[in-house]
Amino acid sequence: MLGLGCLNLNRLSHFHSPPSLQPSRSDLLKVASRRFALAVTKTQSPLTSKTQSPPTLSIDIDNPASVKRQLAQIFEVSLKATVPDEEDVVPLVDACTAKTGGVKFGDYQCNNAMGIWSKLKGKETGFRGPPSIGQAIINNLPPSEMIDSCSLAGPGFVNVVLSKNWIAQGVQRMLSDGIDTWAPRLPIRRAMVDFSSPNIAKEMHVGHLRSTIIGDTLARMLEFSRVELVTRRNHVGDWGTQESSHFGIGTIGLKVDAFVLQFGMLIEYLFEKFPNQENVSETAIGDLQAFYKASKLRFDDDPEFKLRAQQAVILLQSGNPRYRKAWEQICDISRAEFDKVYQRLGVQLEEMGESFYNPYIPGVIEQLDKLGLVEDSDGARVIYVEGVNIPLIAVKRDGGYNYFSTDLASLWYRLNKEKLEWIVYVTDIGQQQHFDMLFKAFRRAGWLPRNENAYPKCTHIGFGLVLGDDGKRFRSRSSEVVRLVDLLDEAKRRCKTALLERDTTSDWSEEEIEKTSEAIGYGAVKYADLKINRLTNYTFNFDQMLSDKGNTAVYLLYAHARICSIIRKSGKDIEEIKKNGYIVLDHEDERLLGLHLLQFPEVFEEACSNLLPSVLCDYLYTLAEIFTKKFYSNCQVVGSPEESSRLLLCEATAIVMRKCFYLLGIEPVYKL
Repeated sequence: MLGLGCLNLNRLSHFHSPPSLQPSRSDLLKVASRRFALAVTKTQSPLTSKTQSPPTLSIDIDNPASVKRQLAQIFEVSLKATVPDEEDVVPLVDACTAKTGGVKFGDYQCNNAMGIWSKLKGKETGFRGPPSIGQAIINNLPPSEMIDSCSLAGPGFVNVVLSKNWIAQGVQRMLSDGIDTWAPRLPIRRAMVDFSSPNIAKEMHVGHLRSTIIGDTLARMLEFSRVELVTRRNHVGDWGTQESSHFGIGTIGLKVDAFVLQFGMLIEYLFEKFPNQENVSETAIGDLQAFYKASKLRFDDDPEFKLRAQQAVILLQSGNPRYRKAWEQICDISRAEFDKVYQRLGVQLEEMGESFYNPYIPGVIEQLDKLGLVEDSDGARVIYVEGVNIPLIAVKRDGGYNYFSTDLASLWYRLNKEKLEWIVYVTDIGQQQHFDMLFKAFRRAGWLPRNENAYPKCTHIGFGLVLGDDGKRFRSRSSEVVRLVDLLDEAKRRCKTALLERDTTSDWSEEEIEKTSEAIGYGAVKYADLKINRLTNYTFNFDQMLSDKGNTAVYLLYAHARICSIIRKSGKDIEEIKKNGYIVLDHEDERLLGLHLLQFPEVFEEACSNLLPSVLCDYLYTLAEIFTKKFYSNCQVVGSPEESSRLLLCEATAIVMRKCFYLLGIEPVYKL
């Protein structure tokens, strides 16, 4: 059955009175001005038994460039004329995608007939079943330049073939006006993506890979959706273990357990290794992870060292300049290590660590207490939320604070001080319940709307594990957690080796080799992660991700470089052709390529609506396949009578690919 598993379009508003069978131009304009709320029902890729499908998000997106929405607006007029007594009939318009093979009967399909018949069956309507309803829908369609033809299939399915001239004009407008005219618009101005979030004094490892890559892509997607301010927040762990936390630096005489396992032992070990504090530097300390392990070993094995570490915490809390300076040195060295990873990945973040929110914790808990949310439980202060038997611990028995305390304060700050309308948290799926309970506590307090889809709102985006070939967490051969910077450097090294073996790169400069190796190597690591449904565990395999065959970044970057090469070899000024040339889609593979290009806005909308970068990856791979295996194989470009038109199709494909690369955080390659 065509169209199953595709998107359905739900309206925010409808006509209150049925239009005539021959709708006026003003009627069509009213319909065309409507915005639709997208309800995504697309079937997700299979997940592992330990994961689940991402929850469906309902997001109001203004997306006039979407072919699906434009068709839905036309079919809305027909449905009102076909069944004027049925209120709120939602146009069910789906793309009939068949990857690179095309669709035999149509490009899109309207699937309303069966649903309408289920409501009308037994009534005196004149309809004899779904096929007659489907035919009436076709008959009542208003004139439109979009549609070339419609046909009826099966139990009332309306197949739509788009006009090839209309497709060509749509692609040509994008070339003239820019791809940003295809961007949808979210109804918010300020959003935040909270991602990466490594811990101070510990180097970033492969476990931070997914949060960093996925979070950066989601931020780029929100920016493309015309959100005015998208904050990339790095909520680093700079206050020690998550087991407990207290007020922070400047508070005297409080419990020291919050810092003991991290900063106390690190500061004391720093003093042991560097009696002269001026000698402390990233170079002198060397491997930060090894430094942390050595300090932890001293803490566990030496009671005197442990006591000094506890005293170091008290001095740090009291604001002792020497200990404060040591803490800042450790944080700065950690940040330098983080930046090595972020620079390689091309990721920019604004740091605001856990310690920043500590002064706000008491006041937030006091407000919640006044609202009646905080209860006593065995000496602790807890909050219960709907649907969960266990409570959230806001204050521990010993008076200390914890991970949840910090998140209460940070979310309060983000809503009240930063005035954010949408906050997206990107962490592993294991923290889903934690964030679900956090959001429910805020709804119970009235600090978030009861309607989860109303703004301001919070969304947790979970992801699965990175696994090794053995099916376990990805580690080195010595069972150590793999440093992320080493992993990225290895990807670059392998790409550089492969490039140097190619005859075509013999005359490249060292800078070209380096930049291309980075683009392909880092891009391969990113794409291997993003193409997978984010809730699914995935196996990290260099050989697979660096292959130039199949659904890999290498294949996609090669395809883009090939397109650029075709345009260069033509010797034509592509900008001049944009001004004076025009696109013709007479060959079936030209039309197939043009249609897929025109579907970018609706595919991006689906990806943005469910915050699923994998949807964008699927589109990009299919685009490369259509260009390479259909258009490029069957439609000669350079030297053909259709050269100008086909060069414009090449340029349009390259532009859309580059936009996809940008959204995925991948640097394009222009020659190979």
